[in-house]
Amino acid sequence: MNLLQKQGFFNSLILYAGVALGFFNLIILFQRILITEEIGFFILMGTISLLYAQFAGLGIGNIILKYFPYYRSDDKKHSGFASFVTVWSLIGFAIFTVLFVVFKDFIISYYKNKNGAPLLIRYFYYLIPLSFFTLVFSVLENLALTVFKNVLSSFLREVGLRLFTTAGVLLIAIKLVDYHVFLMIYIAANLVAVLVLLAYIRKGRHFKFSTVGAQLLSERKTFFSYGVFTVLSGSSFVMIQNLDTLMLSMLTKESFSYVGIYGTFFAIAVVISLPAKALSRTSLQIIAQSWVTNDLAKIGKIYYKTSVVQMLIGCLLFIGLVINRSFIIMLLHKPEYANYFNVFIIVGVAFLVDMTGGLNGYIMNVSKYYKLTTVFIVSGVVFCVLSNLVLIPMLGMMGAALSYLITMFVLNFAYWLFVKIKFNLQPLAMAHVYILLIFTVCLLIGLYLPSLKNVFADMIYRSVIVGVVYMFLAYILKISEDINIVFDRILKKV
Repeated sequence: MNLLQKQGFFNSLILYAGVALGFFNLIILFQRILITEEIGFFILMGTISLLYAQFAGLGIGNIILKYFPYYRSDDKKHSGFASFVTVWSLIGFAIFTVLFVVFKDFIISYYKNKNGAPLLIRYFYYLIPLSFFTLVFSVLENLALTVFKNVLSSFLREVGLRLFTTAGVLLIAIKLVDYHVFLMIYIAANLVAVLVLLAYIRKGRHFKFSTVGAQLLSERKTFFSYGVFTVLSGSSFVMIQNLDTLMLSMLTKESFSYVGIYGTFFAIAVVISLPAKALSRTSLQIIAQSWVTNDLAKIGKIYYKTSVVQMLIGCLLFIGLVINRSFIIMLLHKPEYANYFNVFIIVGVAFLVDMTGGLNGYIMNVSKYYKLTTVFIVSGVVFCVLSNLVLIPMLGMMGAALSYLITMFVLNFAYWLFVKIKFNLQPLAMAHVYILLIFTVCLLIGLYLPSLKNVFADMIYRSVIVGVVYMFLAYILKISEDINIVFDRILKKV
């Protein structure tokens, strides 16, 4: 098993453990312990901290991934790269924090008549330390990626933070703490994650703080230019994934209540994207390294394989969630969710579209055409804003979901077309057609199987039948060589 397979395997295990915890927290605990507005604010707090960290970082994550390979050295000083990254991040965060505080009154005034507004007023300044820890963790995570050490950061992000969240909400349930202390626990958990990852990187001795080298320092304008363009593209992509949440809170009177429901369905749909996360974490650095040697063959191979595997597994997960609608609604506990399940379906399709695109955006982003990535993604943000402005007042939550789906399709098509024209690379083949056929057959089977009275028994038997048929068809049609190799090894042991 090569490096990509090993780290992809462990990251997959971690991601699925994390999603199990996420399901338990959001679907079981939150729905029974917190009110909808509190759920909505917690989701919105995460959204704002991500955007805050993206802008404050001034593109440092992409700078690390693109430029570190050029400064890698055996003495682990890397021309002072770690020192440069630290100073860059602190300056960016300080500038953005000043702006965040200056515009506090404007932000709060916009929400004053919305449901849940007192929560934003009370906890406005809590967003600053949470965003700082988010930024620092992101920097450390990207540094770890450059030396192919990404399993621990994945564990801390996907499992560690969720364990703290579980503990905090359970403490509310037994009345030892209130919502205020719960938020404090969550912020403290982010600090712990930063400290653990920092200790891990220091123990590995992969980086040493030293004076920034003259060559690296002379490139600061190039870094700044790249950082500005990529912070726009990177932040814009995060915005596209979160604009629906933000604009629901802004364009509807229900505000945080709608965010709570929509955010819950969005979080469930994220399950579909887990294979993409696991595969891309290691693939990204391999592609960045391949650009150094201009190895287009390797880039094209990874591009195709990730697209096929992501689509294949994503479609199976999507089917499993859709055919078990009754089970999901039962778990959510709150009856109002039943009226909005179609919102989940639309968001789920959007994730499938993005996964099938594979690494198209990243391939473009680490090439010499990286500035055009910014044009594409910023155009996507503008399109997303306009479509949300039109669709949310008309359709509410469904409008936000449709806007997200359309935006992801348009953006991925644009990336695909550009990479195809400029590099003659594209991931689509007959394997994708076969996946669509398998998807259609298995979805119909799952939907038309007779229902059992017991919702748990129904979920199990429906999922097993569809899962076996899906995997059997994928195996005999040889959709993915890598997945068939895994199945062959399992069958030999059996």
